[in-house]
Amino acid sequence: MAGRPGSVTIADVAREAGVSTATVSRVLNGTGTVSPAARDRVLAATTTLGYVTSSAAASLASGRTRNVGIVVPVLNRWFFSSVVEGAQAELAETGYDVTLYNLRGGHGIRQRVFSDFLRRQRVDGVIAVSLRLDEAEVASLKAVGKPVVGLGGAIDGVPAYEVDDLEIARLATDALVSLGHRRVVHLGSEPDSPDGFRLGEHRYEGYAAAMRAHGLEPAPNDLTADFTVAGGLAAGRRLFASGDRPTAVFAASDEMAVGLMLAAREAGLSIPEDLSVVGIDDHELAETMGLTTIAQRPDEQGRRAAAHLVALLRGEGEAPESGVTALPYALVERTSTAPPQR
Repeated sequence: MAGRPGSVTIADVAREAGVSTATVSRVLNGTGTVSPAARDRVLAATTTLGYVTSSAAASLASGRTRNVGIVVPVLNRWFFSSVVEGAQAELAETGYDVTLYNLRGGHGIRQRVFSDFLRRQRVDGVIAVSLRLDEAEVASLKAVGKPVVGLGGAIDGVPAYEVDDLEIARLATDALVSLGHRRVVHLGSEPDSPDGFRLGEHRYEGYAAAMRAHGLEPAPNDLTADFTVAGGLAAGRRLFASGDRPTAVFAASDEMAVGLMLAAREAGLSIPEDLSVVGIDDHELAETMGLTTIAQRPDEQGRRAAAHLVALLRGEGEAPESGVTALPYALVERTSTAPPQR
């Protein structure tokens, strides 16, 4: 039976869980090594007894806030919001709150986040999403003992996760060329895309390399959009109004691919009979639109980065201090691709 607020002690939780009070403290403070089975018993006991940790007292006692900062370049993009959702779910399961830092707004906001906000001792660690941290930013975090995990590309001295954008683009392009397409266009990202790791450039380079490997001439990197459906629609309208129509398009994101598909239908084209389209992401719209895509599961990326950070905070396992871990991806074939009509 749950006790009255404030009447249940750590000793009560320890007796209920069959562990020591030190183990309960390690679980609740997120410090030290505790077996998964013991952690589950402690958490179950706190629920059964109605034990609520005083966050202020725990912070004073452990020097920890039980709070993680997640820094993103923008939030109103499906990829970034999916990463945050996955990371937040993982952190909630392990007893951490989240403070979100959205850098949209320019250099001034970014400077304040790294020089001030993240150094106020309000977070225990940081997940940097698609941000190339410079030496001063990394040093600023390390100076106050904040572990950092990167997502989206390599960061000096920081463990990070990334998808190989060159190989993703090659796989998408190969999927079209293997069907017999020879006139394949790449719909890429605009130069000011909110990404710190040259994602757009890498995906174009992968496309161009795949085309040349098949003895084909890549199209110029001048068909671009802003990773949104509206941007893909506008780019598609420009492409189809030019009169120089390809038989296939590889789009650097599913949202742009969906917009381009809508533009193709406006122009009286049938997919895939008149035009084949491949995207990247496996966005929630991809299955609805029958879009062939490269799935990269940003929610799972967020979960992996968060789990790694929690491991660093707990001092568990052999979590490397630096280096890049490659993330999985896979071709998902649907109805937006077919051999070109002869």
